[in-house]
Parts: sequence; structure tokens; C-alpha cells
Amino acid sequence: MAARRTTPSDMAPGADLFGNQAPPLDRDSSAAHPGRPAPNQPLADRLRPNRLEDVVGQGHLLGPDGTLTRMLERGSLASLILWGGPGVGKTTIARLLAQAAGLRFVQLSAVFSGVADLKKAFENARRQAEAGGGTLLFVDEIHRFNRAQQDGFLPVVEDGTIVLVGATTENPSFALNSALLSRCQVMVLNRLDDPAEEALLARAEEETGRPLPLTEEGRATLRAMADGDGRYLLNMVEQLLSLKTDVPLDAQALARLLAKRAVLYDRDREEHYNLISALHKSMRGSDPDAALYWFARMLEGGEDPRYLARRMTRFAAEDVGMADPQALPLAIAAWETYERLGSPEGELALAQLVVHLATAPKSNGVYKAYGAARRAAKATGSLMPPAHILNAPTKLMQEIGYGKGYQYDHDTEEGFSGQNYFPDEMKRQTFYNPTGKGFEREIRHRLETWARLRDRRQS
Repeated sequence: MAARRTTPSDMAPGADLFGNQAPPLDRDSSAAHPGRPAPNQPLADRLRPNRLEDVVGQGHLLGPDGTLTRMLERGSLASLILWGGPGVGKTTIARLLAQAAGLRFVQLSAVFSGVADLKKAFENARRQAEAGGGTLLFVDEIHRFNRAQQDGFLPVVEDGTIVLVGATTENPSFALNSALLSRCQVMVLNRLDDPAEEALLARAEEETGRPLPLTEEGRATLRAMADGDGRYLLNMVEQLLSLKTDVPLDAQALARLLAKRAVLYDRDREEHYNLISALHKSMRGSDPDAALYWFARMLEGGEDPRYLARRMTRFAAEDVGMADPQALPLAIAAWETYERLGSPEGELALAQLVVHLATAPKSNGVYKAYGAARRAAKATGSLMPPAHILNAPTKLMQEIGYGKGYQYDHDTEEGFSGQNYFPDEMKRQTFYNPTGKGFEREIRHRLETWARLRDRRQS
């Protein structure tokens, strides 16, 4: 659907920057009515941007060279998926895009809407198109629609009946089906950083005509407590401005008065996998400080310590391996310690394990060797072991050569016979290549010594 670029004078106020729907007269409201909100409205409503350039924290999309800015300048607004956390401006951006493109704004929530609501919206959009207009259909929490409902958008997006703008806090790669994703451009919205949150605080002070009763430290703590959520930040500002105090609040006083925003963490959603990946790669990268941070982040988010113990035990085998043979027993010991002590004392043993694994020498030699051996086993089928290493408990087995010529390694001078243990039909292969890090230096020396003895005895 073609977009019409408007000037600032053409624009009317949009919805709340932080996702609260401005109160329309009906669900299919084109845009909010002009004029500033009443003073008794929530501060987040009163500070909702009226122009795309007033949206904070999303310069990569809405700045002079932003993706959405260039799209509007070309006069063609594509269907979009806005992916970002709570309070970063998804609903506001959708409303202001509709204004900037000259489209009728229609909002649905996947939480409260069903097939009947979608059909009605599509029918209204077709009538709008026949009258020469266009429709931007904004679907909040679009990931909550099932696969069949998501497929229902395909024909109306393809034929231009609607410009679809979906909002989601979930990774679209997992939450949306591939057919819908192929017809939409995914725009990633940033969590609000310190400068963006500070801009909101300055706007709040200008709007209310009052400075926040905070020290510089308290102001920084307030931003940190919001954790990138602009709506939550302004809600806390309202609470602060209602206080009767002449003394600026420092960080400790602020923490006593206000509740910190709950950490974004869902044990079966994307954030879970993001953080365990960060923990794993921090330990692999030998950074104990970063590893402890991600470990603590997961525990603070409510992760089961047993899950972390299991993943770190796997890490000890996969990433430390024979470079530090004590890593795996220590992982099991830390796991057992947690089981015996429980929380919160048991977490200390797991923290010790984090530090040990992060600072241990690393080798994935065994991990790679096992993979190579599995591939060789699949490729070679059912080859028999060489006869000399087969046991011969019966006379028949002795007669056909089982065990014939076997050399008992302990009886040799070096404790190493150098015999072949691969199938006769298979050339000797090397799967395990020790890295020379940590204890693997000793292992590599042994293997090189045995290789020389083997070559001498088999030549």
C-alpha cells in the first residue's frame, strides 16, 4: 500500500509511546483526536509522542537514515513485525506510521481477538480500499495467534488490502510461521538505554513543571530500575512526584520507596536460551566475571539451579575435556553439593564451578574425536575386530585363530605392544588430537611416544 509522507503540521497525536491504547471512540479509530491529553491522565499518556521523530531510543529505525524513515520517504510502507520488549514504543510507532502514511489505523489484540474479529477487520479494510483509502492493521501480541490464524493474514497482505504491523515480545523466528514472516519485514526495537530514559525524565519534568526529587545517584538508580521499559519508568516518576519531600532521594532511599521492574526472564522462552548461551560462551571464552554475571542473572530470573548444574557438567566434558580431567568430577561434586545443601547455600558451589570452568584450560579434543569416531562407525558398518584381540574361550575359536598372536602389553618393556586394534579391512585413523593445553600437553607427549613405538614395531 502506497505511503503518503506528511508534514509535522499534518500529524495528530498518536497513541501512548508505551503501549497503552489511547481511548478511541471505536476500535477502528483512524487516529487520536488532536489536542493534548487532560492533565489528570497518566503521565505516560500525557507524554505520548505526536511525531515519529519524538520517539526515543529507536534512531536506527526512525532517525534521519533510519529504516522506517527511508521506507516512508520512498512512499511505500511494507508490512512489518515490530519485535521488542515491553515499553519500547511498539504501539506508538504503529499509530504514527499510520498517520505518516495516510492510512486508517485499526488495532486488534491477539489476546482478546479471534477469527471473527479478523474477518470483520479484513472486510472493513476492503471497503476502505474500494473507497480509495488504505488500512494499517496493528496486531498486538501477534505471536499469540495460532498457525491457522496467522495464515489468515496471508491473502490480505499479499493483495495489499492491509498493511500489517504486528507487535511481539517473542523472537519472530520461533513465534511466527515462516509464510507470514516471508511477507513481512522484521524490525528490532531496542530496549531504552540511559540517554533515551533520561530524555523521558526530562520530558516528564518539563510536562509537570517539577524537578524530580532525586540526587544524581538516585536518578541513575531510577533509570536502572526501569530496566529499559519507558512505561515503567514514567509510572515510577508519577509515584515520585506524589511524594511530599524536600530532601532529594539517593539510591538507597529510592530503592526503599519503589519496586524494581521484574527481570525479563522466561524459563521456556527465548530469554532462557539467550542467557544460557551467554553463560556458556563466557566460560568458553575464559571470562569468569562475565560468566558469574550471566549465572547470577539466570538465578535472579528464577532459573532452576539444577538446570545450570546439568549444563555446566556438559560444558566440563565438551569444552574443558582432557585439558583439565578434574573439571568433570568437580562438576558432579558441585551438583551433588547443591542437592545436599539446597538454596541458597548450594548456589555457592555452583558459582565455584562457574569460576573453575571459566579459568580452566580448554579443549574440545574429546568432543571432536567422539564425533569423528561416530561418523567412522556409521561408515564402516559391521567390520569385525582383528582376530588377535578376540577372546577364544572355546576350542573351535582357538582353531580359527581367535586370540592368536596377541601380545600382553604389561609383559613388554615399555608396557606398550604397538599392535593394531582397528579392523583388518580398515586403515588406522586418528580421531583424538590433544591440543597441548593444560593436561593435554602430557597426553600429547604420550601419544607421540606411542606412535613412534608403533611405527617401529609395525615396520
